[in-house]
Amino acid sequence: MRDKTQTNSAGPGDGLIRAGVVVFFLGAVATLVTVAPLFLGSDPFPTYMFGLSMLMAVGFLIAGAGVLRSVAAGRREARGAGR
Repeated sequence: MRDKTQTNSAGPGDGLIRAGVVVFFLGAVATLVTVAPLFLGSDPFPTYMFGLSMLMAVGFLIAGAGVLRSVAAGRREARGAGR
């Protein structure tokens, strides 16, 4: 039997993975901006900028939740196809 899922269709969890990648990237940029003054010898940024660096961890968690959701959907589909 042929799989009916098209290659460009979004599966469960794909949106979370994409959102997690974007948030992670924003956190990575914030981290680079926050750390740069330490190497350049200029005044450090305010404390909230260090908080923005935590977006890397938040993005990682969001993407991980998307992967787990995708795996769960695949297991449900496999369980249903086995009957």
